[in-house]
Amino acid sequence: MTHVRPLTTHDKPEWTRLWRAYLAFYETELPQQVYDTTFGRLLGDDPHDFHGLIAEVDGKPVGLTHYLFHRHGWKIENTCYLQDLYADPEVRGQGVGRALIEAVYEAADAAGAPSVYWLTQDFNAEARKLYDRVGKLTPFIKYARPL
Repeated sequence: MTHVRPLTTHDKPEWTRLWRAYLAFYETELPQQVYDTTFGRLLGDDPHDFHGLIAEVDGKPVGLTHYLFHRHGWKIENTCYLQDLYADPEVRGQGVGRALIEAVYEAADAAGAPSVYWLTQDFNAEARKLYDRVGKLTPFIKYARPL
């Protein structure tokens, strides 16, 4: 059974392990300062910062998600952006990802922000099987400023 709970200060080693694995999937490495700053923000009280959740199976952290609320020009209420979602490979297909997404849905509902969205890469076929069951694929294509 998957248990999802808010991130705490005691989670930093396991959160770091999970987030490093998530970033490795996307072939990304970040400086330690980014890990430290992000973790601090996840635990902070600034309403504009991200919130973090940890998924546990048998008391062991096996997944994470980060999400934030922001304004939207087409809506009165805030919207929720689910930025990061990760489950350890050995627990995939066991409901961890779904539990994390549903926990974000619950947090969004509690905050009066019924709209929740996220992005993924087109090659992330395994995750997209889940996303097709718990979300609706939109026709939007993402562009970014070239660096």
